[in-house]
Amino acid sequence: ISITMRTTGDDKNLAVGFLFTEGILSSFSEIENIAQISDNQIIVKIKKDIPLDLSKIERHFYTSSSCGVCGKSSIEAIQTLKNNYHSFSDIKIAKEIILTLNEQVRKAQVIFESTGGLHASALFSAAGNFMNLAEDVGRHNALDKLIGNFFSKNNLPLKNHILFLSGRASFELVQKAAMAEIPIICALGAPSSLAVELAKETNTTLVGFLKAHSFNIYTGAERII
Repeated sequence: ISITMRTTGDDKNLAVGFLFTEGILSSFSEIENIAQISDNQIIVKIKKDIPLDLSKIERHFYTSSSCGVCGKSSIEAIQTLKNNYHSFSDIKIAKEIILTLNEQVRKAQVIFESTGGLHASALFSAAGNFMNLAEDVGRHNALDKLIGNFFSKNNLPLKNHILFLSGRASFELVQKAAMAEIPIICALGAPSSLAVELAKETNTTLVGFLKAHSFNIYTGAERII
């Protein structure tokens, strides 16, 4: 149902993370088996009694692993998933925590150190403690790998956590984070106007242009002390 250009590794997490963030699966218990049948193919077998709505992936005719959301039809397809969003926790974090995230991620980006060409998505606790990281040539794949790791361990939702993005914050990344109920997103780059709009709709705190001593808050400033 999907073909993507990706960085090898974490393929099973990429597959199940994609199925969750697209709204096709809601629980890891719905999966009967996951098999890597070749270097570049993953088969996810769903239990027979689980209804599947594959129309939810129609927007991927308009997107790729790198370009983000393009076109009115794609945006409308994403917005049909909004019934999966839930109210977030009342998490509050100190601004000083946000300023430490990039340095922590750089220390953990092993593949980036040797290539300089990968995106990273990382998860932190509310106290700013590093928890996990995923890297990929596609920013959306990196986030699917990260969320898929927690999905496969039945550790969702992530209501009291911070998501760090090594690039810009696109509409689709905000949507994927909202599916996992991550309340705070901090990105090194700029957010798109559509990302800001969706962050408002999903009650997500969105931070962009994160630098060593400063950052911009676009939505949800009440969560940052």
